[in-house]
Amino acid sequence: MTKLTTAPRDVFQTFMNFPLVEDLDALKADVAIIGMPYGSPYTIDELINDQTNAPTAVRRASQRISLGLDRYDFDIGGTLFDGQDVKVVDVGDVPGDAAGGHYGRAEAAIRKIRAAGALPITIGGDHGIPIPIFRALDGEGPITLVQIDAHLDWRDNVNGVREGYSSPIRRASEMAHIAEIFQLGIRGQGSARLEEVEAARAYGSNIITADEWQDIGTAALLKRIPDGGRYYLTIDADGLDPAVMPAVEGPAPGGISYRQTIELVKGLFAKGRVVGMDIVEIAPARDVNEITSMTAGTIILNAIGAAVRSGQFRR
Repeated sequence: MTKLTTAPRDVFQTFMNFPLVEDLDALKADVAIIGMPYGSPYTIDELINDQTNAPTAVRRASQRISLGLDRYDFDIGGTLFDGQDVKVVDVGDVPGDAAGGHYGRAEAAIRKIRAAGALPITIGGDHGIPIPIFRALDGEGPITLVQIDAHLDWRDNVNGVREGYSSPIRRASEMAHIAEIFQLGIRGQGSARLEEVEAARAYGSNIITADEWQDIGTAALLKRIPDGGRYYLTIDADGLDPAVMPAVEGPAPGGISYRQTIELVKGLFAKGRVVGMDIVEIAPARDVNEITSMTAGTIILNAIGAAVRSGQFRR
């Protein structure tokens, strides 16, 4: 049988030194960290781009954001696991191939993680990688999709490619198990033309710009998202302000702050059941003092802490 994941590449280092589990059929965990380095490129030059290095970079930087699971974290409000018996593992990376078979492996890996009852937290890779994740959640709807991003990501295709980083929300909108879509932090210019904006609005997407979020505050924004639902959160690093996450290919000033992001993450876990999340579009070569990778890792830790406090892992 073909393995769906392999050990983290370049350095044998897991996220936060959590145990490595490569056999997904034997997975027993509450949270599974998984790397998906490879998307669906628009050109041959993008087959291996800098975002493919992000899972390794975030894992490496995770050693700088925590001195131990016994430490009190003032963002989280205590220790990470809050005295509960919670197991987090790293299942490595989905290997890529030139024919694009990694999307099928990514989907199969998420299905196995969810079948084991674990919460998948994915480190991309570009923003095409949530597409196979969305497919893997087809038996778990209706799912409210929440996106933090500077860009709309509603292109039908680019250069004939329909599953690249400009299309994940368009593809999600075509899936029956995806219900409401909230697109948060949108600003500036991206790949969207008027036709994509009109298509998103025709679908009924809730587009909340960075300016509007700043004006109304996160508490008011969370009230617009239905309570008691099942949620998937996708975070494009360029959704945050470049001062917080500088290592992106498409930086856009005026973005979301770290505090807004953490408030949203905590709010979603408090509202209902989060079935998965990802952080994508980090370009490590552009980073400054590992700020972007460290911020991504800190967001992941806060998500785990919020999940613990929401009772999601109580047996």
